[in-house]
Order: sequence, then C-alpha cells, then structure tokens
Amino acid sequence: MELSILDFIVFFVFMAGTLLFGCSFFFKNKNSSEYTSAGGRLPAWVVGMSIFATYVSSISFLALPGNAYMGNWNPFVFSLSIPLASWIAAKYFVPFYRNISSISAYSYLEERFGYWARIYASCCYLLTQVARIGSVLYLMALPLHTMLGWSVPVIIMISGLCVVIYSMLGGITAVIWTDAIQGIVLIAGAVACVLVLLFSMPEGPSQLFSIAMENNKFSLGSFGPELNTATFWVTLIYGLFINLQNYGIDQNYVQRYKTAKDDKGARSAALFGGLLYVPVSMFFFFIGTALFAYYTASPDLLPENIPNDAVFPFFIVHGLPSGVTGLLIAAICAAGMSTVSTSINSSATIILTDFFQHKRKMTDKQNMYVLYTTSFILGVLGIGLGLAMMSVQSALEAWWSLAAIFSGGMLGLFLLGYMVKRVRNIHAMIGVVCGVILIAWMSFGNNILFHNYLTIVFGTILIFFVGFLLSLFAGKQRNK
Repeated sequence: MELSILDFIVFFVFMAGTLLFGCSFFFKNKNSSEYTSAGGRLPAWVVGMSIFATYVSSISFLALPGNAYMGNWNPFVFSLSIPLASWIAAKYFVPFYRNISSISAYSYLEERFGYWARIYASCCYLLTQVARIGSVLYLMALPLHTMLGWSVPVIIMISGLCVVIYSMLGGITAVIWTDAIQGIVLIAGAVACVLVLLFSMPEGPSQLFSIAMENNKFSLGSFGPELNTATFWVTLIYGLFINLQNYGIDQNYVQRYKTAKDDKGARSAALFGGLLYVPVSMFFFFIGTALFAYYTASPDLLPENIPNDAVFPFFIVHGLPSGVTGLLIAAICAAGMSTVSTSINSSATIILTDFFQHKRKMTDKQNMYVLYTTSFILGVLGIGLGLAMMSVQSALEAWWSLAAIFSGGMLGLFLLGYMVKRVRNIHAMIGVVCGVILIAWMSFGNNILFHNYLTIVFGTILIFFVGFLLSLFAGKQRNK
C-alpha cells in the first residue's frame, strides 16, 4: 500500500523525535534513585499521562475498534470499572506505597510473609512482562506491515531497538515523559479518526448513529444473572479485579506513584490516568462502530473477505487524508512503545531491588551497571520473543497463559497481607497454591459454568478466604 510523502514525514519525525527526546534524559540520571524514581520530582499530569499510556498498548488501540466493529460495546464496561479502581488506589494504595522505602512493589510481601512471597510475585511479574514485550512488538508489527509494506521482522527489530535505547539510557524519567507525549499523539490520532468518520458518511453524521442503532451496536451486553457469558455484570466485576491488580500490585503503576513530587500529586496522577482512559476508550469503541456504519453505507469501499481485525488498518491507509494516516500510524507505534518501555524499566528495577540488592550492599555504580545491563537484556529478549512468535507462536502463547495463571494469585496475596494482620506465612502459601490450582483448572479445564473473565475473580477470592479462614482457625486453636 502506498503512503504519501507527508505520511512518511509525520511517522519518521515522531520516531526520531521520541528516540532523541528519550535519550536526552541520559545526562540527568546521576544515580540509581534518579533512574528508577526520577528523584520523586515529576509533575502530576505527566505521571498521570504515563499511567494512561501504560493502559493503552498497540494491541488495544486496534483491538477495541475491532471488538466494536464485530460486536457491540460490551467490552467498554471494563473501562467503566476504572473510576472506582482508581479512586481506591488514590485513597489507599498510593499513600501506602509512598510510605514504603523500597521502590519495589513486592518488598511489602516479604515483610508480611517472607522472602518466598516477594520472589513469587517478582518472578510472576517478570515472566508476564517479558511475554508482554514480545507480544506487543509482534502484534504491533502486523498492522504496520499491512500499512507500511515493510517486513514484520524489520518492524519488530527497528521499533524494539528504538524503545530499548531510550528506555535503557533515559531511565524512568525518559519512559514517563515519552509516555506522556505518546499519550497525546494517541489521543490526537483517535480524535482525528472519529472526526473523519463522522463527516465521511454519505448522508452526514446522523446516518452513522441510525445505522448503529438499527444494528444494536451501542449495546453494553445483557444485564441478566448468567455467569457463563460476558454480561454487563461479569465484565464489570472482571474489570474491577483486573484494575485493582494493576493499581495495587503492578510494578508499572507502583513505580509511578514514587516519581510524583508529593502524595497529593501521586493521588491526582492515579485518578487522572485512570479517568482519562474512560473517554479515550470510548473513542476507540466509537471508531469501531463508525467503521461498521461507514462500510455498511458504502460497502463497495471495503474489499471482500477482509478479516474483521484488518478493517481499521485498511481504513487508516485508504480512508484518511494524507498526513492523518501518518498520525494514526505514529499513534499505533506510540501505544506499543509506551507499553514496551514501561515493561523494560520496571522489570530492570525489580531485578535490581528484589534479587541483586537483597541482603547485600551495592555501590551506586554497581546499581547502575545492573540497571543498564538488565534493561538491554530484557529488551533484546523481548525482541527475540517477538520474532519467535512468527514461527512458534503456540509455545509462546502457552508461556503467556502460564504466566497469567501464576500471576493471578498476586492480588489475593497482597489483599491478604494488607487486610488480615495476623495471617501466618504458611496460611498465605496454602492460599496461593489453592488459588493458582483453581485458576489453572478454570483456564484449561472443561469449565462450562463460568466465563473466563471470572477466573481471576474466583482465584483472588479463594486465596484471600483460604488464608483468612486458616488464620482464624489457628487463632481459635491458640486461644483454647
């Protein structure tokens, strides 16, 4: 597919600008604290934009419109859970983590349950983040291959190396500031796409809404009591648990709480980042609905037998004005790069704090060496996984599934330590084992009673209550 010179200029200016801007923070990283927490001096709005950009990967940038195009707005209910989760985070999680001296989200688990809990959470986190880097790079390369005509391996390597370079050299400051800019580009691209679609309808914007209403495209799903389908309530509960896990135990978010200037700024950032995602995700779903209406009104513009997930990339190239196409391609890259850079920096931080620094004293020079080295290795490993997904995708998908199963116990373990003060280490361990077994059974077993969304919900609840009940029983035995 041919793009205009203006589109290529917009795209390359964005890529080069991001790389140079991110690398410029190399000179501001005077020590490991600056590298991992920015010295705790970043503005709240920048941190909030970074939290928002962390939510949105290139996968969701394309998947949300694709979901709305194929179905309705039921997945948008997930976004509706974010305001409550972000409020809980701002009120409880943010001050809690800012009062802990360690930058690691998992140091608290060691204080409560011993080193095994910290290592369990850290290893699960690292496993999911490496898988995430590879998946995002690969899935970002597929639509870019369609739009730019470049080979998938070239896109994975170029985009991956760009992110590795600036996130490795610039540290968390570079990651957060580039996230903020990438978030703005992402929003601008979504708004531009919505406006073009609205005013491209043959009979005007009103035709879009009439076609969508006739086909029930704005439906949020069934409000019935069923648990084996993605009803409104099942999706809402799933979203609440996932977002509590993000805000409460995910290093990507916890590390950002530490970078804000003060507690008020950190709370504002958590709220702003979460709340901003709601209207922006609404734009993404509206794009999918608008695409359905647009090609329903003008079916001759869409090639026959085009896959549903390829409709939005096709429209970006063929339906947008010159320059706007380049902006949308840059926005897709922005969404993917912000996710990858976050995973690289936060994972390097966890490796330093939870493994290298544990029970040993290290000089700041040694700390920086570990951070630079692990950032590079993690990035290269993620690029390698992205390339491997072209041929051994099934094995990597199994790896991703296993990572999701084991990490499903992290929220339950955290809530158990946070809310039940007298629970013993062995009780927490038994709870985690029970929860992981349940999650694995629901993920791979012949489960026809409950929707997959409820896997993390039931696993978290089981871990909490097993640990709580065992500690309650032990307390009664001691009192006899």
